[in-house]
Amino acid sequence: MEPKDIIAQLSALKEQFESGLVQVTDEQAIRAHQAAFLGAKGAVTTLSRMIKDVPPEARPEVGRVFNAAKKEISAAVAAAIEQSRLAREQQDLTQHVDLTLPGRIPQGIGQLHPLTIVMYDIVDIFTAMGFDVATGPEIETDYYNFEALNFPPLHPARDMQDTLFIKEGHTLLRTHTSPVQIRTMLSRPLPIQIIAPGAVYRRDDDPTHSPMFVQIEGLLVDQGVSFGHLKGVLEAFLNEVFGEDVALRLRPSFFPFTEPSAEVDIQCISCRGSGCRLCSQTGWLEILGCGMVDPNVLEGVGIDPERYTGFAFGLGIDRIAMLRYEGITSIKLFYENDPRFLSCFTR
Repeated sequence: MEPKDIIAQLSALKEQFESGLVQVTDEQAIRAHQAAFLGAKGAVTTLSRMIKDVPPEARPEVGRVFNAAKKEISAAVAAAIEQSRLAREQQDLTQHVDLTLPGRIPQGIGQLHPLTIVMYDIVDIFTAMGFDVATGPEIETDYYNFEALNFPPLHPARDMQDTLFIKEGHTLLRTHTSPVQIRTMLSRPLPIQIIAPGAVYRRDDDPTHSPMFVQIEGLLVDQGVSFGHLKGVLEAFLNEVFGEDVALRLRPSFFPFTEPSAEVDIQCISCRGSGCRLCSQTGWLEILGCGMVDPNVLEGVGIDPERYTGFAFGLGIDRIAMLRYEGITSIKLFYENDPRFLSCFTR
């Protein structure tokens, strides 16, 4: 594709974004409009994946144009949200509330959040298999979050992460807990067998995605580790969570830090494979990603890929919780802190 063609399409998308932005006023609608362009399946994100078809000598310039466009869109969204906030504050000032009145909701005993319940249950399953729990900082550097995980600069896969940068190209809110894998391989002796639970951040905001969500990743590095070991671990885990009769399948996929890579599906827990609305009539539900650790990643942390192999996997706790507690249609329910909703869950 010619650079001028992709830049022209980007310009048209910016005009479309700007014209649509003036028609939305509340924050939720503004963020939904942003996600339609910068989300994982947004128009700008989808177009940016075509950079790989641009002649190599023109890619840096096209990449800079895309980065500038994303910054402009993000700035416009921030300004619109601030304007919406000020309008709400002005409206609140006109309302009269008697702050001396007692609260209407009785105070009850605190309890675990449903996502915490699911996370603890998942951690218990993997620790029973011999995995240790490892943690790392939520504010990361580009090196640990991308470069050490085999994401070269301007790689299209970086767009899949929808990164929230603190300092462009340097510090960011981590987009996955994979940096914990790198930090662990650099600091611990072999063999390594860990899981890394924690909060991660991306530019997502729709009924099935949140700007912040909770993820658990696993890593095992030792001599003689194979894809068969990976499948066995995941099968044991999914049987514990969804029942021994649940079937799984692995589909070839791509992740920069694993090769080969796969997406793991489970048989629909609602219809058991016959097809329903939950599984979009396919009989299967996508549940996690996995693969064998790429030799480039091992070499980057000083591990000899000729002697050692490893596997890694990652899953969203929010996704597991939505399937475990059937009837939850929006991920936002987990983060709205409505006591009526949260009181429904016990461990």
